[in-house]
Amino acid sequence: MSGGDVARFPQNRGRKLLFSTAAGLLLVLALSATYARVSRAGFIWDDESHLTQNPVIIGPLGFAEIWTTVRAVYYPLVLTTFWLLHKCVGLNPLPYHLVNVAWHGAAALLLWRVLRQLQVRGAWLGAVLWALHPVMVQSVAWITEMKNTQSGFFYLLCISFFLTARSSKRRTAFYLLALVSFLAAITSKPSTVMLPAVLALCLWWKDSKLRPRDLLVLTPFVLVSMCASGWTIWEQKFHSGAIGPEWAQTPLQRLLASADAICFYAWKLIWPHPLIFIYPRWTIDTSRFSSYLPLLLFVSVAVVLFWKRAGILRPVYFAFIYFVITLFPVLDFFDVYFFRFSFVSDHFQYLASMGPLALAGATLYSIRERLGPITSDAAAAAIVFLLASLSFHQTAKYRNLITLYQATLAQNRGCWMCEYNLGLALKAHGEADEAITHYRRAIAARPEYVEAHYNLAGALAAKGDLTDAVTEYRRAIAIKSDDADSHNNYGTALRQLGQSREAESEYRIALRLRPDYFDAHYNLGSLLLALGRDDEALEELRHAELLATRNSAVHAITGDVYMKKGQARDAAAQYSRAVELAPDDAAALASFSWLLATSTDDTLRDCRKSIALAQHANEIQPQDARVLHSLAAAFAQCGDFSKARATAHQALDIAKAQHNQALADALEDELALYELELPYRQQNR
Repeated sequence: MSGGDVARFPQNRGRKLLFSTAAGLLLVLALSATYARVSRAGFIWDDESHLTQNPVIIGPLGFAEIWTTVRAVYYPLVLTTFWLLHKCVGLNPLPYHLVNVAWHGAAALLLWRVLRQLQVRGAWLGAVLWALHPVMVQSVAWITEMKNTQSGFFYLLCISFFLTARSSKRRTAFYLLALVSFLAAITSKPSTVMLPAVLALCLWWKDSKLRPRDLLVLTPFVLVSMCASGWTIWEQKFHSGAIGPEWAQTPLQRLLASADAICFYAWKLIWPHPLIFIYPRWTIDTSRFSSYLPLLLFVSVAVVLFWKRAGILRPVYFAFIYFVITLFPVLDFFDVYFFRFSFVSDHFQYLASMGPLALAGATLYSIRERLGPITSDAAAAAIVFLLASLSFHQTAKYRNLITLYQATLAQNRGCWMCEYNLGLALKAHGEADEAITHYRRAIAARPEYVEAHYNLAGALAAKGDLTDAVTEYRRAIAIKSDDADSHNNYGTALRQLGQSREAESEYRIALRLRPDYFDAHYNLGSLLLALGRDDEALEELRHAELLATRNSAVHAITGDVYMKKGQARDAAAQYSRAVELAPDDAAALASFSWLLATSTDDTLRDCRKSIALAQHANEIQPQDARVLHSLAAAFAQCGDFSKARATAHQALDIAKAQHNQALADALEDELALYELELPYRQQNR
């Protein structure tokens, strides 16, 4: 080698490094621009159960339970990411979105590296096509689908380490890193269980064959995959609830649905329009010839590619096999809870799409060599720009729940789940009438939709339409008689209608179905207190307190029970705890104030504290007769009878206007004492 060659060698390496850095930055910038809108997006759909209301993230459970209980829902590493983010930023959605985009960007860079390791032509372009393709939007713009982006990163990292181990002097170290990366991928999302087959396919691509020692090397990966597969199948059936008539299909129906799904996913990569959050669920009719067409197409393509696997179609065969085996866990051969809504979803092909899009990048690169850089580069740039534009447009749908469901219903009018969830979102925004409309549409599309009947009943009850609410609760119970929530809320509606005995029966049914049901214990305790069955009420409220020690309402109502029983000290302890937990609970403040002003126990009375509590309650809830009642008693206890009389008169006027005769009578009796400049004494209220 001449001196000039030696000088050029590091120079060439420097140019390659500079080019690679610039290409990587360009990919990251393009990705950042494409997903700029997600910075304004919020939480959607099951972000609630997986993050914003998940007890292992926001408490009372925590990090230990993520890794030791089923609350981790078989992806503990992603929940660990959520847990760490929550510790740092709370429930601000922006950092979660930024991390999700970062995982996707890192995965795209890793895909570029893996394709280069596999010596795939146009590796950078293949990675760009994958990173910017609109099918990826669902995974990147939906926080819960960090399962995809995080697992995708470790999935590709495993492949890269595995390929590096074959040519490195530190073979064992890289092999172990590959295995650790696989564990990280599979604990992020178990659909990465097909990674051992992908590694075998990569070995075939590199060596054109598989040797016995290759199978030995893959054995630890296969064992991990088998364990994760078994756990996931069990979890989907018995924890997520993927069991019942909706998943009762014949083997032939499953085969046809799976072939249809493969063709569907392939077509969405070619023509990504329309992209729908929830696609219509197919009906598989085995008596129709058209139902067999996707299977015939799949078999035909598979036979041709297998026949030509050693020739010019070898790259196509590789991409095809990769696509199919990576999709395998999310085909209809297995019961997945999501299949209740649709057999397909964009996020299901997050990993699988890498193969076909890498093939597309290689094809465009080959065309470049034939047509020249100007024409082919312009065509490639146009395709990339089009994909990025479509993705940018698609991200707008994920801004919030209402936008997402409205966009979905515009393209899938029969989506009963979207009608129902749009109703929930509208109700949360205070739009009760619109929510009721969507609940009714969900029921019209799916008459046996128990959740829609249940929430429609709740919305009607909130409007005061108790008769119709009771009807809907009965329908919900007729569909699913073992639903504790329906029985509990049905009981509350019956109680509001004055049917106390029937309400008590429903609360007890709810508790028989779910003994640790806080709401049912609390509601039953409240009902029994109103019926004068104080000891029974106290027993139920003690159960409720054990289930929710930090619930101020249960402490406040338990204080009421103790007041009725004449146990002032116990009542004071409960009221004090209630106010400590909820300093702005006007009812608890008023009750505690009343006790401190009127107790016959000299050691408990504290007029100044009583006035402070009642005045704070009045600031929170002004012109409330019950609050003013306590404030008047507090003034009287402190000897300020002019204020006591004025406040009592004000409370009396409000009580009469509200037709609260019992309170009005009590105030008139107390006013007679205040006229004589005597405070009121009473153990109960």
